[in-house]
Amino acid sequence: MYISFSDRRGGVTTPPKTAAKVSSVVVSLGVVSMLTDISSESVAAILPLYITGVIGLSTVAYGFIDGLYQGISAFVRIAGGWAADHGDQPKWVAFFGYGVSAIARVGLLFAAGFGTLIAVLALDRLGKGVRTAPRDALIAASSEPENLGRSFGVHRMLDTVGAAVGPLLAFVILFFIPDGYSTIFVVSLAFAILGVAILGIVVPNTRPRAERAALAADQRPPARFRWRQLTDPRLRRLLLGAGLLGVLTIGDGFIYLVLQSRGAFAAAWFPLLYVGTNVAFLLLAIPLGRLSDRFGRGRIFIIGHIALLAAYVSAALPVAGPLVTILCLVLLGTFYAATDGILAALASQCAPPEARASGIAAAQTVVALTRLIASTGFGLLWFALGRENAMLVAAAALAVVIPVVAILLRGVVSRQPAR
Repeated sequence: MYISFSDRRGGVTTPPKTAAKVSSVVVSLGVVSMLTDISSESVAAILPLYITGVIGLSTVAYGFIDGLYQGISAFVRIAGGWAADHGDQPKWVAFFGYGVSAIARVGLLFAAGFGTLIAVLALDRLGKGVRTAPRDALIAASSEPENLGRSFGVHRMLDTVGAAVGPLLAFVILFFIPDGYSTIFVVSLAFAILGVAILGIVVPNTRPRAERAALAADQRPPARFRWRQLTDPRLRRLLLGAGLLGVLTIGDGFIYLVLQSRGAFAAAWFPLLYVGTNVAFLLLAIPLGRLSDRFGRGRIFIIGHIALLAAYVSAALPVAGPLVTILCLVLLGTFYAATDGILAALASQCAPPEARASGIAAAQTVVALTRLIASTGFGLLWFALGRENAMLVAAAALAVVIPVVAILLRGVVSRQPAR
């Protein structure tokens, strides 16, 4: 990893061609994401039980809340990407989003009913929606085009360390304090504040548009963001493919509830299901990112959804036991490692640098909206057909859509983007 270099052109520091392939900016953002994910995932790991067990809501209500949790950020992702591109200040737009989510952690300490819980979770997810695209734009701007997959893999690996530690922390708290939900909320707040502080103090404010203009030989004024810059046919195909797959990506909580009901293990062990998925994600994020750089990001993206299909089938089969549970968690981790950062890398290559954050935001918005639909719809499907039958229906639909999207994404990234 490089920290700084003396090579300057036009007053802008740039890494030499011999530099290591992962920027210190990527690592710093990974640490911020790690701390934030400890905060958010410690809460997410207990939400299914907290909502259905402590508050006593139905699976239909949980499906609505899970869809809200997964998808409400979609309504501000484009705004966050636009603000980062228009003002050329991705760091501070991301900082605002992280700060909003930290404030939402305070609200969790006082949320006691359905309405207040909805409000607090909505605020948290709105903060996530604002911050995600500017953060990923910073990662793309700090990476070489040929190593985007590896850079996003390193970031997602650090991010997933937090996603694994958060549920584990929730498990430890519930193990020693069976009704310690408020304790989890306080710990979550502490990690959120720490992540915001590190972002503000440590991460540099990379300005892609200004730096590109400074490096230009003719020193023309920097190009301004225009919505027409997002009309690349490759981006439209990527958005369509991601949307088709997203509408069949149900929330992890439903899969875990199926595994828990079939395995009949104690509720206190429930957060460990999230740990298992995130450990698999952690171990596979960098290898799959590097494979995507060598063999094609679209191909790895499709392989990830094949792993998701296999997870659905393993959860739906009338077979119980720890091996089936572990297999399902590994498959889910593979799905996230092969799709999360790779989707952002694909989108960043389908938009010019001055519209990079908005291009990433567009892809993430499509996924968030379709997963909101998927979670809400699956809650109704579960209610109507039962858990195993609902899972089999989702698996059958996904099996039909995967080859269609594979054809759609063929050749989406056929050339390197301009830098």
